[in-house]
Amino acid sequence: MANKPFHYTALTKEKDLDVLIDEIGDARVVMLGEASHGTSEYYTWRTAISRRLIQEKGFKFIAVEGDWPECYVVNRMVKGYQTTSKIADVLQVYRRWPTWMWANWEVAALVEWLREYNNQRSSPDKAGFYGLDVYSLWESLDQIVRYLEQTDGQAAEAARNAISCFEPFNRDPQVYAQATAFVPTDCEQEVIEMLQKVQQQRVFTDDPEQEFNTKQNAFVAANAEKYYRAMVQGSGNSWNVRDGHMMDTLDRLLEFHGPDAKAIVWEHNTHIGDARCTDMSDHGMYNIGQLAREKYGRENVKLVGFGGYQGTVIAGKSWGAPMQKMDVPPAVEGSWEAMLHNISTDDKIILSSDLRDVPELQKRIGHRAIGVVYDPKIEMFGNYVPTVIPERYDAFIYFEDTEAVHPLRMKNHGGREPDLYPWNY
Repeated sequence: MANKPFHYTALTKEKDLDVLIDEIGDARVVMLGEASHGTSEYYTWRTAISRRLIQEKGFKFIAVEGDWPECYVVNRMVKGYQTTSKIADVLQVYRRWPTWMWANWEVAALVEWLREYNNQRSSPDKAGFYGLDVYSLWESLDQIVRYLEQTDGQAAEAARNAISCFEPFNRDPQVYAQATAFVPTDCEQEVIEMLQKVQQQRVFTDDPEQEFNTKQNAFVAANAEKYYRAMVQGSGNSWNVRDGHMMDTLDRLLEFHGPDAKAIVWEHNTHIGDARCTDMSDHGMYNIGQLAREKYGRENVKLVGFGGYQGTVIAGKSWGAPMQKMDVPPAVEGSWEAMLHNISTDDKIILSSDLRDVPELQKRIGHRAIGVVYDPKIEMFGNYVPTVIPERYDAFIYFEDTEAVHPLRMKNHGGREPDLYPWNY
């Protein structure tokens, strides 16, 4: 690997983030990744970075790889639209597997900080919390009907028609996706009509974001239909539909918060690291990190990857399986993580600008990625994404030893496995 150590900043305390905050500069969008959905350090340090971006640079919201309806409940809490004293109770809203992604004590600490921060500020200056993902088809349709029943009968009827179209598929997205391959009709038109009706609504309540919330639920429903239909095709298109939806949602949130709004995004490295610098591009796939760079310009978008050498993680053996605390073995030789380990065992911040002259990193090398489904015994065969590191990210944060995230203990409602690429991210 590298013949000599390149420059890095040892990471031991929050003050050490100064180099990263300086690198972010005046960027409008900062995306903070993770190499798994179950590692405590990734959540904790993303929280530390987000606090500083909100306090020092005026970022307006955090948008995460979570479903819109559930995350909007958290948003209502941190902005004071609803009064709930127990944060752990609010996080019980995350009932779909993998519950530990957002129902954990690390997220509870972030939510507590956001609530306290917002309590000292007027409404326009409060920081929000939103979900970017596309999975919540049924929940979004249900929320739309409940709201529109109280506001507009015609729009509510359009929403009920859309749900009626889906009902024969037993409210199971996989069943619906499979059925669309064999039947000539689908629910696309019903969803489009519902979306059009909802977009005509101009209803204001004591929640100043309720109108946007309702329209976003309709937007999620329309794109969820496209996502589950694309699943049956067996190509990378379902991934593109999903990340395209997340980028569109980010755009909508930025527009809603005003022309000067700045956004923080929390997602897996496979979403925030520019797909053009991995083998995903070989399969015609893109992600939100690539789309944001293309739309807003590389100088306005900062992509920060996260990773570790060894430790523990929360994951499941299969989709819907009980969550487990698993050992993460030392990274395989020749990987990005092994290179960082061999240079030093420090936790560290690396800027891509310091990697331009490292010959080994100008080509693709393996970079570990752990999904919600994981088997440590076989990770060497499928958990390393070929990556041109200095191009995929603007900065990278490395941990020598990591600890599993601390989930809230909740009942698993199960679910069937979406067709995600590469490994259930």
